Amino acid sequence: MRQAKITDYLLLILLALIWASAFFNIKIATYSYGPVTIAFLRVFFGAIPVLLLCYYKNIKIEAFSKDWHWFAMIGFINLVAPFYLIAYGVQSVQSNLAAILMSTTPLSSTVLGHFYTTNEKFNFIKTLGILIGFSGILYLFSDNLLIDENNFLSALLILLGSTCYVIGGVLTLKISKKKK
Repeated sequence: MRQAKITDYLLLILLALIWASAFFNIKIATYSYGPVTIAFLRVFFGAIPVLLLCYYKNIKIEAFSKDWHWFAMIGFINLVAPFYLIAYGVQSVQSNLAAILMSTTPLSSTVLGHFYTTNEKFNFIKTLGILIGFSGILYLFSDNLLIDENNFLSALLILLGSTCYVIGGVLTLKISKKKK
């Protein structure tokens, strides 16, 4: 493993800024477009640079193989569903709360990883982290200042979108092990 350089840290900061601003940008987009349009545009414009990179580097796209149905399912669960759920949820939730709710992804990945992978089992530290994390989620849902009866369903949809990323990751692990 190589030592990280200053460029690596700068790129990581840039990535964090881009990712963090996504919820703000989605919130703005919901004033003009519906969740389906936002999800479509995110997938479409995200696919263009990936396809160009694959073409430039001569990388075979395995989604067009005999296992295309696995790739379609992973693409739907890992891209389309969360993009739609998040865009729908952000209509009734502040963008900063959406970002906080999306930060629950490590919690759901720890839980699902325990049950659906062989090398990601619970230990004391992970269990403690899950308990602390879920207590934070419970606090968010119990505090009527952030989540109330008007945006409760939207907050749940954002959490479901976050969990879709984890399910897509677990499915990707399963298919990559199947390919070996």
